[in-house]
Amino acid sequence: MQEKEELLTLHDEEQKREVNLSFKTLVMVYLAVFIALALFLPKIYIANQIYYISRDIADISGKRDMLLEENRALSIKLENLRYKNQILNNMQERQWK
Repeated sequence: MQEKEELLTLHDEEQKREVNLSFKTLVMVYLAVFIALALFLPKIYIANQIYYISRDIADISGKRDMLLEENRALSIKLENLRYKNQILNNMQERQWK
């Protein structure tokens, strides 16, 4: 009976003892977190940079399209003015003759 009580006492003492993380386990966890951050932070940074650059490209592309359309409109106006000028010059030359 006494052996049983001794075993129960040892078991109770073992159960009461706190089990903390060892230094080695703590270092391993910190190392794993550091490696994970080292792997994923550059990817996140690069993805953000690609996003912002693509936004800038889209903005510049929209401005380029607008300028091309304005250039077409101005070319048409210039062509109309040249045509009008040629007609007026021909009419003025005929008047002077």
